[in-house]
Amino acid sequence: MILYFDENLPLHLMKGFDVLQKKEGLRTGNPVTLKFIPHEFGKAAKDQDWIREIGNSGGCVLTQDINIHRRKHEMKLYREHNIGMFFLKGKSKKDGLSVWQMVETLARNWPDIIEIIYADRRPFAYEIKPIRKIKNLN
Repeated sequence: MILYFDENLPLHLMKGFDVLQKKEGLRTGNPVTLKFIPHEFGKAAKDQDWIREIGNSGGCVLTQDINIHRRKHEMKLYREHNIGMFFLKGKSKKDGLSVWQMVETLARNWPDIIEIIYADRRPFAYEIKPIRKIKNLN
């Protein structure tokens, strides 16, 4: 399984979680490889281009771009290409997350993220916020 981090997330965040997930994946038998969208598809790649490619690979995406779920044509694309989407959001529309808040939020929800990647039928969409459990957007 592959979980792609969108370019709106820090590369060092993806690298840190990749190191941790490799060890944990060996322990649990649920390996997940983390990749960075700009490294795989080029910097500033259009959403519609990487959505198709990730769908073909059976991957999932972690992003802060909640607008993908709001834009009808992009929502249609990720559904058509059977992608699992995780939207990382701040406490409110105005509040973004610091890197440490991202680390804390993802660490708290990481076991559920991995379980969803393995258990849920694609396409799916989940919202991840610091103040509550993962919310299913489907």
